[in-house]
Amino acid sequence: MRFRTFLDSTRHRGVFAIGMAAVLLGACLHAHGAAEPMTVGSASGLPVPRFVSLKSDRVNVRAGPSKDHHVLWVFTRAGLPVEIVAEYENWRRIRDGEGAEGWVYHSLLSGRRTAVVTARGKDELLPLLAEDGDSRVVARLQAGVLASVRRCTGTWCRIAGEGFDGWIEQERLWGVYPNEKIE
Repeated sequence: MRFRTFLDSTRHRGVFAIGMAAVLLGACLHAHGAAEPMTVGSASGLPVPRFVSLKSDRVNVRAGPSKDHHVLWVFTRAGLPVEIVAEYENWRRIRDGEGAEGWVYHSLLSGRRTAVVTARGKDELLPLLAEDGDSRVVARLQAGVLASVRRCTGTWCRIAGEGFDGWIEQERLWGVYPNEKIE
């Protein structure tokens, strides 16, 4: 009842709106990967959130951080990027490119950086350039192409995969944060 009274009070609506805007902005920055990670993992001492990749062709994603929890789904492709969003002992809570979350045993993950090409349209082909910025097109990649991340400048990333190596706009990759620099 007190909460309702607070919301109905004309005098406090502005304060509530500003507070909610700050909370939503913080949540958006965290969800979309702020330039600097907010916390350090309790088990690893590494930044959380952070991107890693799957080490194995078969990775069980569980409902909780133990083998006693049921398997939610199974990844069947090594190298896919996932985002670690929490840690508990030897378990990592991960998020995939579609936003689904679950727990994975730490030894099934690799620090190797990979990314998946994202496109706005299903048939869109994205140019892969010889150099970052304006240069000649060396390939055109479709959504879903998996690549190793070699380097990122904050706006462009050099990626490589089977039969291609070049630069793509960083915002067109899932597996790196906006403005993230990787050497």
